[in-house]
Amino acid sequence: MRNAGVVRSSGSMSFRVRKIIHIDMDAFYASVEQRDDPSLRGRPVIVGWPGERSVVCAASYEARKFGVHSAMPASRAKRLCPDGVFVAPDFERYRAVSRQIREIFTRHTPLVEPLSLDEAYLDVTTELTGIPTATETAETIRREIRGETQLTASAGVAPNKFLAKIASDWRKPDGIFVIRPHQIEKFLVGLPVRKIPGVGKVTERVLTEMGIATVGDLQQWTQPDLIARFGKWGTRLWELARGIDESPVEPSQKRKSWSSENTFAQDITRAEVEAWIREQAAALWQSLSKNAMRGRTVTVKLRTPDFKTATRQVTPPELPSSGDEIATLAIGLLDKFEFGAEARYRLAGVGVSNFLDGDEENEELQEPTLFETA
Repeated sequence: MRNAGVVRSSGSMSFRVRKIIHIDMDAFYASVEQRDDPSLRGRPVIVGWPGERSVVCAASYEARKFGVHSAMPASRAKRLCPDGVFVAPDFERYRAVSRQIREIFTRHTPLVEPLSLDEAYLDVTTELTGIPTATETAETIRREIRGETQLTASAGVAPNKFLAKIASDWRKPDGIFVIRPHQIEKFLVGLPVRKIPGVGKVTERVLTEMGIATVGDLQQWTQPDLIARFGKWGTRLWELARGIDESPVEPSQKRKSWSSENTFAQDITRAEVEAWIREQAAALWQSLSKNAMRGRTVTVKLRTPDFKTATRQVTPPELPSSGDEIATLAIGLLDKFEFGAEARYRLAGVGVSNFLDGDEENEELQEPTLFETA
């Protein structure tokens, strides 16, 4: 198997296996609320506003036992967990705790890539305090987080970002899971293919139709065959099926857009594009919400089987405030394309951009639609 994550020393033939940690806070928003209000400890806490149009921002593990989860309509959460305690979110407080946690990260490495308020990648190949192994570093960070914030975190340790993120979810909450280089192949074989980043419901359905249910099944397909079915995404699938991910940990820079794009194994109809957009809009809203970001502009990209490509975008008077609103705007843009009602599409993309920033963003964030998943 090709090296899953390596550091190449310039000017020499030497290689070092990278040491990557993914830290994911446990039920972050709800845990902060339980920490700060002792009366909430041990109770099913639902962060969000009750109401027909509201959604759950976060749920404590006590609430999750009843089937409550983030992005669920608040009315359904109330039915599932009648004794659940609804708490209005306080995003400024969550940001303050997040900054405190990131200060802990930077004691150990300058290479910190935040994914949201409650999770980040760390490259500890060169660790600042002299701790010899990534596993010990992850345990130290978890211990420091607990000691300084009274919150728990789960960690995944692996030679690359792909595997570290999967590992951090393996022993939640308050756990650590390590995937060493010699364990990668055995670990991946039985992994459900939906665990691969980027494999949503639509792609999973296509893979299932191809007889691919696990990563081991995916490994049986050649790279050219996957490219023929999925375009450039086929190369990525082939690599991840073998635990290959050479993407570096990059200290955060302000993103100008969040988007999702997919080349389909078979050309799809407009109705299928709409279904895909609804799925991806929900995922985009989840990503934006975890980063407390709001975007003004929605963009759709389409490509036909003969490689004609076009994009359309809209900036509505009011900011989209849910995944459903992003989906509605994006689907409305489909009427702006000139491909015709019977057209088929080999590629579709949807994105959000033109973000609020600074004081303006802070003023707009007090809405019942931000949620977390960890």
